[in-house]
Amino acid sequence: MSCFIGDINFCPECGNILPIPQVQSVITCPRCSFKIPVHEFNGQVIKSSVVFNSLVQSCSTVDSEEDSELKGPVVDRKCSRCNKEGMVYHTRQMRSADEGQTVFFTCIHCRHQEKEDS
Repeated sequence: MSCFIGDINFCPECGNILPIPQVQSVITCPRCSFKIPVHEFNGQVIKSSVVFNSLVQSCSTVDSEEDSELKGPVVDRKCSRCNKEGMVYHTRQMRSADEGQTVFFTCIHCRHQEKEDS
């Protein structure tokens, strides 16, 4: 008795994806060796497609240095210069590996930069 009930593209015994029907009269599951006749796939339409990223999207560059400073997660941290909430941060390993990372904060309002050794 089958354990899985559903799409014919999956093995009813183990749930593995069945191979695409070929010339043989029987399809065999590569995992559990369950066999199913090819005629049960009559009327099935198999579609496949390949999607490539556009060249413009994959080669995009930052126009200015100022824009790259403001990319990243925003945290609720008060800027020491303008006293407004909201700073973007990124981390770098500036010291040896057994010491913590250095966190660089940039204010989203005045672009003031701060550094914190953690």
